Amino acid sequence: MTYLPNLIADLALILVSAGIITLVFKKLKQPLVLGYVVAGFITSPHLSFTPSVIDKANIQTWADIGVIFLLFALGLEFSFKKIMKVGGTAIIAACTVIFCMILVGIVVGMAFGWHRMDCIFLGGMIAMSSTTIIYKAFEDMGLGKKKFAGLVLGILILEDILAIVLMVVLSTMAVSKNFQGVEMIESIGKLIFFLILWFVVGIFLIPEFLKKTRKLMSDETLLIVSLGMCFGMVVLASKAGFSSAFGAFIMGSILAETIEAEHIEHLVKPVKNLFGAIFFVSVGMMVNPALIVEYALPIAVISIAVILGQSVFGTFGVLLAGQPLKTAMQCGFSLTQIGEFAFIIASLGVSLHVTSDFLYPIVVAVSVITTFLTPYMIRLAEPAYNRVERTLPRSWKRFLDRYSSGSPTVNSESNWKILLLAMGKIIVIYSIIIVAIITLSFRFVVPSFQDYLSHFWGSLAGAIFTILCIAPFLRAIVMKKNHSVEFIALWEDNHVNRGSLVSTIVLRVVIAVVYVMFIIASLFKASIGLALGVAIILVFMMVYSRKLKKQSILIERKFLQNLRFRDVHAEYMGTKKPAYAGSLLSRDLHLADFEIPGESIWSGKTLVELNLGKKYGIHIVSILRGLHRINIPGPSTRLFPLDKIQVIGTDDQLNIFSEQMMKADVTIEDKDIEKSEMTLKQFIIDSDSVFLGKTIRESGIRDSYKCLIVGLERDGNTLRTPDVSVPFQEGDVVWVVGEKGHVYELVNQKNE
Repeated sequence: MTYLPNLIADLALILVSAGIITLVFKKLKQPLVLGYVVAGFITSPHLSFTPSVIDKANIQTWADIGVIFLLFALGLEFSFKKIMKVGGTAIIAACTVIFCMILVGIVVGMAFGWHRMDCIFLGGMIAMSSTTIIYKAFEDMGLGKKKFAGLVLGILILEDILAIVLMVVLSTMAVSKNFQGVEMIESIGKLIFFLILWFVVGIFLIPEFLKKTRKLMSDETLLIVSLGMCFGMVVLASKAGFSSAFGAFIMGSILAETIEAEHIEHLVKPVKNLFGAIFFVSVGMMVNPALIVEYALPIAVISIAVILGQSVFGTFGVLLAGQPLKTAMQCGFSLTQIGEFAFIIASLGVSLHVTSDFLYPIVVAVSVITTFLTPYMIRLAEPAYNRVERTLPRSWKRFLDRYSSGSPTVNSESNWKILLLAMGKIIVIYSIIIVAIITLSFRFVVPSFQDYLSHFWGSLAGAIFTILCIAPFLRAIVMKKNHSVEFIALWEDNHVNRGSLVSTIVLRVVIAVVYVMFIIASLFKASIGLALGVAIILVFMMVYSRKLKKQSILIERKFLQNLRFRDVHAEYMGTKKPAYAGSLLSRDLHLADFEIPGESIWSGKTLVELNLGKKYGIHIVSILRGLHRINIPGPSTRLFPLDKIQVIGTDDQLNIFSEQMMKADVTIEDKDIEKSEMTLKQFIIDSDSVFLGKTIRESGIRDSYKCLIVGLERDGNTLRTPDVSVPFQEGDVVWVVGEKGHVYELVNQKNE
């Protein structure tokens, strides 16, 4: 009998059970995640009457890979630019919910007398709502287009990124096993440093690499390259002291800014689904029925804490952001469950050996209960609002109405605020790059120079190399924004501003000088005065260097191009509306997409012939034809079937235009279908035929009778393609094809 490795037998059991259980859950319209957890529960060693896995260690390794793929896929869907678009409501609400729910978890854990680390991890587990489950619930209930649904999804985006930060903080706590504020600040600072560094370097290099190699990338190659980048970042993150999941998420978010993001996401999805299923099945395997029975009371209490806590604090957070009470309650009631991140944080606690055995099955049980209740909680939001609205005192209602009515007002930012924020951002980002370059240079480059040269000349070569590498970034710190609109406006607005503006320049020069002094002082035994003098001279040489100015501009331009290219490409292809579309709303104008039907009578006509602007008051700003885009089309531009046109107009104008475009479709009647039927006939050229002695070209069979000669038989020879210049002879058998009416007209007229 052939030996079958335990890993393969276990994998077969996992996938077969997962497949069967998820089919049942699909039929019951329940989330597949719960199906996987139940499948793991059934195949776990805790149930003696069902088959169970043999080698749990190998399955745990596969589950760890599953977490990597889940976070990589989440990063592909994420995009850091989404943080800038979710708005203040989502930011305030997400931070409020997470902070308050962590406190709720800690308090509940302490009330049961659990260890401090169990309490902290419990707080982290119940702080995050389930993106997957909420997406599914909104889709099933048809709520995706509602205003509150958009706010909830914005909150979930913020929770996803904050969950990554929370995982790093919890990992640090677990390793250090203490909670000193200084160490927490150091850990968060380290996280921000590497996050910005990897993102900036990744955006600069990876999109460019994918562009250069696009012609070489088949689906198979792109999948392997993407997964290679993912696991490469996983290794880098681990070396830097972060979790593997964090590295996978970072690489996914970097690739999300490339035009290949959707393609990569499509290719990775089957792999993610496979390993993700193994991960969730492994979650179910760790559920001990005896522990669930033993800890039934904590499970019930934590479930109630999640439902009430998320409802109350979610509502409070959205209210705090200035939204109406009804919208706030709909958002809060939608967040009342825990899911994927609860499992991932629980797995983190188990792998680090800092949480108790009972915590994992408790969290799984709470997740099952809260997930099951999610649709009911979403439906309960409106009745709950009606009840609260009836019982609220009038003074409270007036206060809430005034508070929420102030949320949409435009926040006018001063030139000082804009300028200082921009300068601060430049200093932080470029400083991180400079520190990374200095660290790598001191670690690898300088020792190499010192090995091949004497210590002094090696240090000198290393210093020159390092300063040259950081020079474009030092110049950007000093000179960037000195000629911006805000800087000039402030300079010309008031003489008092000039001293403060000069101070910002001096401060940035000092920062640049400090970096150069650090390099010199680290490599040479020079006095502070000498190092300061050399550093000042070098910085001023950088400031006045035209070559460095050009290089600095090119680096920044390339980064911004890579960062924006996916959005620009999507706008070009018509899959995303251009940025100016949002500005039209304030003028009661909208940008809408229409597709010219294949049977439209408008097809083939020019814009001047159609005169759509005068007839309907709309403006065609772009025509998308396959991979070609025509912006601001001229009057001689023709419309063709299946062209996508982007039109600007008011709601009424666009509605009328849409109706008229549909009316321009050519309707097909039964008689037209019958008339267009094609047939093949033959006729003989006899002595009385009008075609005798004429060539095919002279006969007018194609032009006059709308028929096509497809063959000719002469002297018993087989059917052949005739020569159009050869005259017909008596006895020729002519084969013609055409519409029935035309063919019969031809056959009947041949002897006239």
